[in-house]
Amino acid sequence: MNRDAYLARFRSIREATVRLAAPLCAEDQVVQTMPDASPTKWHLAHTTWFFETFVLKRALPTYAPVDPRYEALWNSYYNAIGAQFPRARRGTLSRPTVSEVGSYRARVDEAMEGLIRTAKDGVLDELSLVLEVGLQHEQQHQELVLTDLKTVLAEHPFAPAYRADLTRVSGEPAAHRFVAHAGGVVAVGAREAGFAWDNERPRHDTLLAPFELGSRLVTVGEYAEFVADRGYDRPELWLSDGWDEKRRAGWDLPHYWRPIDGVIFLATLGGLRPLEPHEPVAHVSFYEADAYARWAGARLPLETEWEAFAEAAPLVGNFLETDALHPLPLARAGAERVEQLFGDVWEWTASPYVAYPGYRPFGGALGEYNGKFMCNQLVLRGGSAFTPRSHIRPSYRNFFPPSARWQMTGIRLAR
Repeated sequence: MNRDAYLARFRSIREATVRLAAPLCAEDQVVQTMPDASPTKWHLAHTTWFFETFVLKRALPTYAPVDPRYEALWNSYYNAIGAQFPRARRGTLSRPTVSEVGSYRARVDEAMEGLIRTAKDGVLDELSLVLEVGLQHEQQHQELVLTDLKTVLAEHPFAPAYRADLTRVSGEPAAHRFVAHAGGVVAVGAREAGFAWDNERPRHDTLLAPFELGSRLVTVGEYAEFVADRGYDRPELWLSDGWDEKRRAGWDLPHYWRPIDGVIFLATLGGLRPLEPHEPVAHVSFYEADAYARWAGARLPLETEWEAFAEAAPLVGNFLETDALHPLPLARAGAERVEQLFGDVWEWTASPYVAYPGYRPFGGALGEYNGKFMCNQLVLRGGSAFTPRSHIRPSYRNFFPPSARWQMTGIRLAR
């Protein structure tokens, strides 16, 4: 391990999380609007807990935890570590304060940097996987800071902006077409070199029938046509579970569409604004994506079909570093290749989240990171406008239950 390079990366990623919280007051950081979304303060603390629990306590026998009570308070779901504070009640934690969580981060960061600078090479080699998992984990939570915060601001009656300086981009209509793939035996999954989550491996061959993939993401304007055609009122378009969930939850529009005096506005991190018809539609559930695809005479792609195109595509797109914090219209109109594979929105696939043949989870408590969620989840691909660019790759497998809408999720068609 190059210690100086790792230290620089550690500081960069840890500081990036703090910068995301910088525009917020303390009151913003403690609100929890739904069981699946956590307060900003909790994300700041939990990512720190990860390094304290999985690195410092393991590598330094004399390490004294900042506060032993934090072991359960900031534990997310690691049963091998011990008890956890109930997820749905994280918003009830007025203490430790935001300031105290900041001090907690600073003390753990100081200890981590000391460890990286002074540990023997053999110790660092043994810790290399968990150190990398810690940074990748932190980047996942950077995305969650924004998705979870968006629920807080969008549900406030004032719909306040997270940042007033976010640029709104208008676009021209880009033609949608289907791009053919001959199918055949293709290799999917992460290669041996470089970091990947355990659920991306092993790389293996799979057989694809010939298919076609949509050349771009489905837009707000196209989804609005589905809404206008009574797509939310036609049970023949919906899966049975989806129809039940739609009726139970009262869905008749995507998650952040807000009808006001006969006009539909969109709640964004820059506040309320009118719909932009050429940007990708976002914050739709798998059920809505599947219903739209059926209405459009198409279907959702398999994750292996998506990866067959993505592996050869340049890894460019609208990521967190773009600083738009919102899906953007396609920059080039009429492109003949498959576009927008990375960034903008996580793309629902028709693939259940299951293990690849020969899957082996990480060892120890880290084995709980991905494997135990392989039930009742669907795979999403490609990253979003909230995802750090260095965090994504063609083999990356995100996963959520089919009813999830608070994430930056969108639609690509296949047939």
